[in-house]
Amino acid sequence: MASHIVGYPRMGPKRELKFALESFWDGKSTAEDLQKVSADLRSDIWKQMSSAGIKFIPSNTFAYYDQVLDTTAMLGAVPPRYGWTSGEIGFDVYFSMARGNASVPAMEMTKWFDTNYHYIVPELGPEVKFSYASHKAVNEYKEAKALGVETVPVLVGPVSYLLLSKLAKGVDKSFDLLSLLPKILPIYKEVIAELKGAGATWIQFDEPLFVMDLEGHKLQAFSGAYAELESTLSGLNVLVETYFADVPAEAYKTLTSLKGVTAFGFDLIRGTKTIDLIKAGFPKGKYLFAGVVDGRNIWANDLAASLIALQSLEGVVGKDKLVVSTSCSLLHTAVDLVNETKLDAEIKSWLAFAAQKVVEVDALAKALVGQTNEAFFSANAAALSSRRSSPRVTNESVQKAAAALKGSDHRRATEVSARLDAQQKKLNLPILPTTTIGSFPQTVELRRVRREYKAKKISEEDYVKAIKEEIKKVVDIQEDLDIDVLVHGEPERNDMVEYFGEQLSGFAFTANGWVQSYGSRCVKPPIIYGDVSRPKPMTVFWSSTAQSMTKRPMKGMLTGPVTILNWSFVRNDQPRHETCYQIALAIKDEVEDLEKGGIGVIQIDEAALREGLPLRKAEHSFYLDWAVHSFRITNCGVEDSTQIHTHMCYSNFNDIIHSIIDMDADVITIENSRSDEKLLSVFREGVKYGAGIGPGVYDIHSPRIPSTDEIADRINKMLAVLEQNILWVNPDCGLKTRKYTEVKPALKNMVDAAKLIRSQLSSAK
Repeated sequence: MASHIVGYPRMGPKRELKFALESFWDGKSTAEDLQKVSADLRSDIWKQMSSAGIKFIPSNTFAYYDQVLDTTAMLGAVPPRYGWTSGEIGFDVYFSMARGNASVPAMEMTKWFDTNYHYIVPELGPEVKFSYASHKAVNEYKEAKALGVETVPVLVGPVSYLLLSKLAKGVDKSFDLLSLLPKILPIYKEVIAELKGAGATWIQFDEPLFVMDLEGHKLQAFSGAYAELESTLSGLNVLVETYFADVPAEAYKTLTSLKGVTAFGFDLIRGTKTIDLIKAGFPKGKYLFAGVVDGRNIWANDLAASLIALQSLEGVVGKDKLVVSTSCSLLHTAVDLVNETKLDAEIKSWLAFAAQKVVEVDALAKALVGQTNEAFFSANAAALSSRRSSPRVTNESVQKAAAALKGSDHRRATEVSARLDAQQKKLNLPILPTTTIGSFPQTVELRRVRREYKAKKISEEDYVKAIKEEIKKVVDIQEDLDIDVLVHGEPERNDMVEYFGEQLSGFAFTANGWVQSYGSRCVKPPIIYGDVSRPKPMTVFWSSTAQSMTKRPMKGMLTGPVTILNWSFVRNDQPRHETCYQIALAIKDEVEDLEKGGIGVIQIDEAALREGLPLRKAEHSFYLDWAVHSFRITNCGVEDSTQIHTHMCYSNFNDIIHSIIDMDADVITIENSRSDEKLLSVFREGVKYGAGIGPGVYDIHSPRIPSTDEIADRINKMLAVLEQNILWVNPDCGLKTRKYTEVKPALKNMVDAAKLIRSQLSSAK
């Protein structure tokens, strides 16, 4: 009876690690305090798995910031700017790499595959001197052993580590990161030897790169690396774990013939095609770690169906070689359903968070050897059946409306150039019009008002009055600054997805369903459990109130359907695109009501469109087609003179620029300042873009206030590749997280820069 967990959330059931980290960073607590909180969390996790009956319990999946950064520390691959030369890496160097410090910036952070988790990207090149500089993996193994728990130490595999890295500044573009394998493998050997010496009998290498489209030389690097490690690994059982998609046939061959490896782990939730490869041939005498419990969602497992799948795999690999596992680390799901005291009982019965998934894995492993927990299985079957037949899940009229979408591609009737002319007649904007992205600073006072209203401590009347005063303040600030297209500042909103989800049917919310995004930052995704519809207008009151306070155009502000989808836990009983179309129809109703309410400029944010892109190229076009179509559905019914904006964040757009053009928005604002204006290179290479575009002119993620000259210089760089009649001037992103003392001078400099360039352009005429 064998069960395994790939990895577990680190934050704690009530975000204990988040608060301990932030307290330490603020200088309010000591390193010892932080270590104590962390040791308690690790001990709880190990004991919980042990008492649940899990056989293969992971260690070293805990991290103070990120597991890839832990590997960088283990290899001593610290960029020179942090001034570290030798010795065990401590918190000061570790957190400087993650967050920067007073004198040097942080390392880059990017998304971990297609999840909402982010990792710290290693900066490598031929000059890096690797050395064994963090003994964390061995220390945690010993720590668990001292508690009486035997664990499987987990390391990010050497090849995935290199392929997840980037070239350090100044390194020749032709340098092959895989050429560093001979330099890092000796350190992996030291770690393995120490783990063996400490008594480890199993070791897990996470090599998720196996699920990507890899060229032959990259697959060969895996074969070479494990052949090199083989003698050091002898006497250990070695698991190579993959996740997030199916393993392509060529990669499957390479993976299953790696030297020195005794076990292979697969994600059988997102990688259903891998099952066919396993059935067509699995190496004799090796272990199969079957990831049948979903590590990326919050739904209860269909235990009966999983058991059938496991039994058919047992026929292929043999009874004693099958291990029941999670599809990936449980890092990507919420921690424990026990802490959801306010969640509706029926919906709660359909869910399983990380702690419940551990129990599911154990129940399936026991059932495989004939020790079925009948009560647990029948409760599970009852919950699944209630979910299938619940009237709360299905809404006939929504299903009909979504089915009716099939006939059209929902394009606006007129070309964008003619629409922009109609809009300009109505809006009468100067060239290089200025605007902001949506949110203004959320002050302590404002958060208090929202909290008290939610807790029913103040009346609706007092709440509305307070929010109106805040909107008036934001409108006045923008008018004083002479911004052209205004926003209301979103003082009534807690979060750009939650705010809409709370007003749509088919959504549920948790109290403690937090998931780590990066470092100490957590998000609390809504749960989409049923058909989505909009019972009544969501934003019209606030937007028309704001418009009544000014003669300038006021933007309506909505979150787009793809972003709502990608930032939620999505129902798994229908394809994702069907849910997305339902959300699009709900947003379409809102767009049309805003237009009727006198709002002539409406922004529909699609911050997360790029995030949902599948890992494999073959699946890109299907995703982009339905995602872009969903966006067009929201605004295909408006007049030519209504201007539709969209905003996209922090992404690499160059590979999807044609899909962005296909969204057919009138104006798109894009986060640009952090990505070194990589974005503009697309237009230099001759992509024709006829709609309005506002690449961000300054980075709102930093408290720094850019000067007028610096912003003017940025605008001039943009004018070198974009026509002056389509260029907009705006910050990178919303201003919610900044202080007014930063926002006012930065926006003043932005408006001054736009005016400066306008006057230069008109005198040049």
